[in-house]
Amino acid sequence: MTDDDQQSEVPDDRLGLEDHPLTAGRLAKHREMLASRAYPYRFDRTHTAKSLREAHPDIEPATETDHEVTVAGRIMLVRSFGKLMFVSLQDATGQIQLFVDRRSVGDGAFERFEEFDLGDWLGATGTVMTTKKGELSVRVTDATLLQKSLRPLPDKYHGLQDVELRSRRRYVDLIANEEARTIALARAAIVSEFRRQFEARGYVEVETPVLLNQATGALARPFETHHEALDQPMVLRIATELYLKRLIVGGLEKVFEVGRIFRNEGIDATHNPEFTMLESYEAYADYRDIMTMLEDMIASVAVKVAGSTTVTYEGREVNLAAPFRRARMIDLVSEAVGRDVTFEMPLDELGAIAREHGVEVDDGWGHGKFIDTLFEALVADDIWEPTYVLDHPKEVSPLARENREDPNLTERFELFIAGAEYANAFSELNDPIDQRERFEAQARAKAAGDDEAHGVDEDFLLALEYGMPPTGGLGIGIDRIVMLLTGQHNIREVILFPTMRPES
Repeated sequence: MTDDDQQSEVPDDRLGLEDHPLTAGRLAKHREMLASRAYPYRFDRTHTAKSLREAHPDIEPATETDHEVTVAGRIMLVRSFGKLMFVSLQDATGQIQLFVDRRSVGDGAFERFEEFDLGDWLGATGTVMTTKKGELSVRVTDATLLQKSLRPLPDKYHGLQDVELRSRRRYVDLIANEEARTIALARAAIVSEFRRQFEARGYVEVETPVLLNQATGALARPFETHHEALDQPMVLRIATELYLKRLIVGGLEKVFEVGRIFRNEGIDATHNPEFTMLESYEAYADYRDIMTMLEDMIASVAVKVAGSTTVTYEGREVNLAAPFRRARMIDLVSEAVGRDVTFEMPLDELGAIAREHGVEVDDGWGHGKFIDTLFEALVADDIWEPTYVLDHPKEVSPLARENREDPNLTERFELFIAGAEYANAFSELNDPIDQRERFEAQARAKAAGDDEAHGVDEDFLLALEYGMPPTGGLGIGIDRIVMLLTGQHNIREVILFPTMRPES
């Protein structure tokens, strides 16, 4: 192993390869490999780190076998002891120790090994053995450099520490940081388990458009673009909701989609402009049916990924076992302000309550907007155990069906855990007349300057006029579920390539 890897300095990766002695030395070796056409186009391996351990679980220390294997991976660590060298090779399943003995491989091969650098991709063939300490290893008889790493890796003990740099250089983060790899695999397992849960319940996975004529299905600012061939403005979707409901109208009674959503809004610890939402719709169900389904699903996903329905987040335990607490939004707000909040209360009185609690208000707000804003300001952050916050005001729920007991409210819930929202669900509004009135109210709000309001979706109204059965709908924020189940506090840690400002 060359002396460049004994240095703690890692050159700035914005420098050219010729601008630092470490990278210049690696580049020279790379050019030699290219000149000799020594890099293989493919490589056959027989075992991964995981399968090697599974095939040889109980070998006694200091044991040699005649079982020949071929492995491959990235060189992560080298310890040299004169005529012996121990090399840690990392693949997608773990690490493999290579035992390189000058007496076994010969002087020439051993010297070639000494020219390899940390980060290089290597293939190796040899026999399975254990060291005196019992470490499963491969006694190397032959090795092939698969590709040179032209830049040195971060310090093996610390990896990339800066969150922003880790997000920008995710490929390096995944190499150096075992936790980053664990999160990536956990995310895949979470999505897979949700899919399995929905499919087991008879749902069909579908795909709906990303590029739309108008933003619909949520209150959010869209990304705008232009279609040159059609010469018309278009937007990226802010939700999949209205297209999935069209499928319910068309007779697909249970549908779901795991899709990328785009909202032209701020970036913080829990928001990224591009994120993943799982939405589902089930004919003949209401929001209470969806509550029961969701709490069962989340418990199953937790067990699959974390091994238990109890997880630790921000140093506190969260119990994800069903059933979840249920509480009406208006009751939670009343409790927070210390008096009953009602729709009969004069708006100026609601405004006074809001200002009393340090909440900025707008003269154009109705009762529903006041209640929703007070909830976000005074209640949401303090909800720890899983809680269904029920029956949102109609004013802030333009796609939810009117509550069967109170016409000021809707049959809607949001799931809050550890001070954050994880899911949103409705008994879906299926009356085209009511839906048109709510769309038109949104259009008036848009005309008055509300950037998150939208116009009337005439095609969706036409679909509703053909008849949509009673339907329960659900949206789950996949990124936040991953954060919860992996103990992460910044959404950038669970999105492989989050949105970032360009580097200066």
